[in-house]
Amino acid sequence: MNKTKKWMTLGSLAAVLALGACSSSNPTTSAESQTAGDRLNYTITGTEPGAGLMRLTAQAMEDYELSDWTLSESSSAAMTAALDKAYKKEEPIVITAWTPHWMFNTYDLKYLEDPKKTYGEPEEIHTIARLGLEADHPTAYEFLDRFNWTADDMGEVMIAIQDGKTPEQAAAEWVDGHEAEVKAWTEGLEPVQGDDFTLAFVAWDSEIASTNVVAHVLNEKLGYNAKMMQVEIGPMWIGVADGSVDAIVAAWLPITHEDYWEKYKDKLDDLGANMVDVKSGLAVPTYMEDVNSIEDLKS
Repeated sequence: MNKTKKWMTLGSLAAVLALGACSSSNPTTSAESQTAGDRLNYTITGTEPGAGLMRLTAQAMEDYELSDWTLSESSSAAMTAALDKAYKKEEPIVITAWTPHWMFNTYDLKYLEDPKKTYGEPEEIHTIARLGLEADHPTAYEFLDRFNWTADDMGEVMIAIQDGKTPEQAAAEWVDGHEAEVKAWTEGLEPVQGDDFTLAFVAWDSEIASTNVVAHVLNEKLGYNAKMMQVEIGPMWIGVADGSVDAIVAAWLPITHEDYWEKYKDKLDDLGANMVDVKSGLAVPTYMEDVNSIEDLKS
């Protein structure tokens, strides 16, 4: 190799090394230039397929033109497990969320702003009975008509379950510790002698809490043999509509379960709200400071 070629080769090598050094000295440049979608792999971590919240999220993705995104179906438990894993590593994640829910007490989360109001205004959770329940089970009907509580009440039961209590234990402890509220639900009602009663619920942490409390009161205070059936959201509504289920305390209205209500309302008895000012939408950990609105997912 002549001297000219040798020095050209060495010069080229030096230039490559210098370029590599410049690149390695600023390793965060590419990460900083990533969009929210890049960091999240364009995935929203959802809950059970068929849930009203999943329908609303699919609509939100259309409304906000998130055509590159995927809504991942899972379950309430799988979603919170994914949140826990990401949160411990301070990794980005966006989830379908609702309150009341224990995860808002456990993690620092924020709802993403919804300027298009796809998720609507705060909702109510209603108690829905099958037609004919008042005549067949007047004691249970009157109790269910009176049943109402707050997000803080429900939160106590959910946190107890997260701390290791079974849903039955958590419900029993809550009932024993809230005599005044339970008395307001049951005062003057004539207990029965082991009449069968069926409650259906979907496995959301909020509905696990409320259904277990109601079942405990029916059994221990009013003499029923109340059984709980865990089902998917569709079968929950169908069961009350066809009479195979006596009641549910898990109807999110008027938005989340709007399609089920419109389909079956003529076969149902709405006893009104058992909780008000409940909310659903998309949420992220607060350490995701640059993502504050659903619109930010597109940019």
